[in-house]
Amino acid sequence: MLKKIALNEPSLDIDEIKSVTKCIESNWISTAGELIKKFENKISNYTGAKYAIACMNGTCALQISLKILGVTKEDEVIVPTLTFISPISAVVLNNAKPIFMDVDNYHNIDCKKVIEFIKKQTLFKNGCTFNKKTKKRIKAIIVVHVWGNAVDLKKLIKLCKKKNILLVEDAAEGLGTKYKSSNLKNKHVGSIGVLGCLSFNGNKIITTGGGGMILTNNKFLSNKARYYINQAKDNSVYYIHNEIGFNYRMTNLQAALGLAQLNKLKLFLHKKKIINLMYKKYLGNLINLKILDNPKYSNNNNWMNILELSKNFPKSISQIINIFKKKNIDLRPVWKLNHTQRPFLKYEKYKISNASKIYSNSLCLPSSVNLKDSEIKKICKIISFISCEDQKYLKIK
Repeated sequence: MLKKIALNEPSLDIDEIKSVTKCIESNWISTAGELIKKFENKISNYTGAKYAIACMNGTCALQISLKILGVTKEDEVIVPTLTFISPISAVVLNNAKPIFMDVDNYHNIDCKKVIEFIKKQTLFKNGCTFNKKTKKRIKAIIVVHVWGNAVDLKKLIKLCKKKNILLVEDAAEGLGTKYKSSNLKNKHVGSIGVLGCLSFNGNKIITTGGGGMILTNNKFLSNKARYYINQAKDNSVYYIHNEIGFNYRMTNLQAALGLAQLNKLKLFLHKKKIINLMYKKYLGNLINLKILDNPKYSNNNNWMNILELSKNFPKSISQIINIFKKKNIDLRPVWKLNHTQRPFLKYEKYKISNASKIYSNSLCLPSSVNLKDSEIKKICKIISFISCEDQKYLKIK
């Protein structure tokens, strides 16, 4: 049987084995241990955020972020429709309502449409922004740095401050992505908003098996986040809890894995860049498709490579996926748009058009850091073959 080419698998070797083994031998494997703090400090230093709070996964990081910001059933939160479901679930789990927004050509939330919506469809009174249609307060906006592409935040930051809308960054896929533009130069995604969230799931650029991180520059919010992820303990000796909390902490065992992975982040970023350049090189002379470009205003981590097909491409998304499946190669469509998902049909959406186009013409290509040159060539040959109506594929040397 052909060896499977996975979409985005972790790169693990002897360093991770040694780190995890050492943790096991110490007997500190649960949600206490010095490695958790060490991992938090290293992430804090790398991202430039003053505080980093390790937790169970990226989804709970988002849920807790909205909770500590005081998001309630009286509120609405602006979200992109093209994203993994986590930020939308976080909104609903805090009993608030999402407002779905379109995305731009980098697959990120369309900041121009968000600004238009805020200026035309809301009113500002008593220090808060309210939706004219629903009369609900718009408490926050979650921007998602999709595929590791940084959201163009420059104008949105100013408007959010003016309108008292809290900016939360979902940087689950963004570790290693930094801005190049003047006012945000060298700022890491996730460190700019009131709160930011990272993920260390098995498919992310570094992994702890699961795991996530809340980033903030606000000490009060940092303390509040720790309080809620640790069962809201007011006294750990006598088990006093004055609020309902969550068991959302990261384990020392996960932190051990994360520390070994973090030491390789620079190498992983380099490999991801090479993979992206190879895809562009091998598919660059086909006129009916392209690899998604990176924003010019940021240094992208190239976490995932996205294939965009033109209208006249001879095969559908599902047909292409099935062709690759028979060859034991994992291709995926982008996520089903959240405003079309059954649990979210009742919520407001605003001028969504580009996201629908992206959903119908985009595919996620294998992007693991261990992807071999020969495997990339194989993938590109198959794509080239499919793309040519006369069934002649380009020769890739």
